Amino acid sequence: MAELVGLVQRLEVAVGRLEAMSSSGGGGGPAAASGVVSVYVEAYDKLLSGPVAQYTALSQKIGGDVQKHAELMKQAFTCQRQLLVTASSSQKPSDSVLTSLLAPVSKVIQEVQAFREKNRSSPLFNHLSAVSESVPALGWVAMAPKPGPYVKDMQDAAMFYTNRVLKDYKEKDKMHVEWVNAYVSIWTELQAYIKQHHTTGLSWSKTGPVASGGAPSGGAPAPPPPGPPPPPMDLDKSSGGDSGATSRNALFASLNKGADITKGLKHVPDDQKTHKNPTLKAQGGPLLSGPKPFAARPTAAASPARTLPPVLELDGKKWKVENQEGAHGLVISDTELKQVVYAFKCNNSTVQVKGKINSITLDNCKKLGLVFDDVVGIVEVINCKDVKVQVMGKVPTISINKTDGCHVYLSKDSLSCEIVSAKSSEMNVLVPNKDGEYTEIPVPEQFKTVWDGSKLVTTATEIAG
Repeated sequence: MAELVGLVQRLEVAVGRLEAMSSSGGGGGPAAASGVVSVYVEAYDKLLSGPVAQYTALSQKIGGDVQKHAELMKQAFTCQRQLLVTASSSQKPSDSVLTSLLAPVSKVIQEVQAFREKNRSSPLFNHLSAVSESVPALGWVAMAPKPGPYVKDMQDAAMFYTNRVLKDYKEKDKMHVEWVNAYVSIWTELQAYIKQHHTTGLSWSKTGPVASGGAPSGGAPAPPPPGPPPPPMDLDKSSGGDSGATSRNALFASLNKGADITKGLKHVPDDQKTHKNPTLKAQGGPLLSGPKPFAARPTAAASPARTLPPVLELDGKKWKVENQEGAHGLVISDTELKQVVYAFKCNNSTVQVKGKINSITLDNCKKLGLVFDDVVGIVEVINCKDVKVQVMGKVPTISINKTDGCHVYLSKDSLSCEIVSAKSSEMNVLVPNKDGEYTEIPVPEQFKTVWDGSKLVTTATEIAG
């Protein structure tokens, strides 16, 4: 079955080449028109017919959600190949056009990640997570000047889940082990491919037309931009001339009546009160027995959030790492024992701290990976979400507060570390085994407290599941 799927994959690649050779317009460029396929497109085809085809074949054998996920991944690689064909025969366009050319790949990446989120109850969730965590590696085409290391970072992001698959199926089903090896080899070979053909970024042709990302011919033109907003309302004027001012004067005069203002109200007899006359409730039409249900008032469109510049600097004794977005491979070296590291509002990034320092604090970070050597004081995780902390050397204390999702990887030298947690959830500590793999142990989130006659005694309860 795997051989058959691999053959089909190679046939699809061949068909793609023929289509590129027969194309003579639509931004294909002279290379496509002359039937020439770029060397790096041919090298990419080998990647598709090799590890990608093997991963697809094994995914079909496993079936279920893994097979469906692999079909999306296959589509993502196909979209990327089309972009490579365009780049091989066209000059690099403007940023706006480049964004439209990258859109198909970006869309499939989002679909791959959304598939995982919609299937959290899947028995193959670790497989889906491994793919979902690493699929952003296909965004290397937009990375410069180091797309290769970016793919390596994304590959490392999947390691946590691929290790889980290996742990669960190592003794049960070797096919899943082969699946992990095939999937990981995709990113390994992609790094080698990038190093050879796109070392500092996607290679565009030096000749040919500038790549175009416009809509196909014959399509409807883009709608015109909306007109300017209406002028602000002038509260001092109204359509009735001076009637606005007159009405306001009358209103103020009535309010100045004080208690006499109620003399103008009409008395309602009991037979017209709905709470004393049930027959009125059965009649059609709206009832005036109470206020209308609450409806949120329309609000003005929120102003776009201000994006602060990223910071990575040494300020006195403090290393400041702030506002980093998608920054993988941040390294803090040349450290001293008296220095501290403070990471604030860093999302989808990785930070490595080399040497021995005093303390590290992660504050308001999301999907941040921290790797450090030695800390003599404390590592604090505060107001964070989905962070991973790996100890390479020693640390006496790790504090986790108001955090949802925290994985702590301990080294053999840090097994005596104290982990203090409060108001946090989804915490796991991973302890190394003799064979180099990790054993995952959840940190209790539920506690039982009883009065023993003299004091309160609190014990951790077993976590269900």
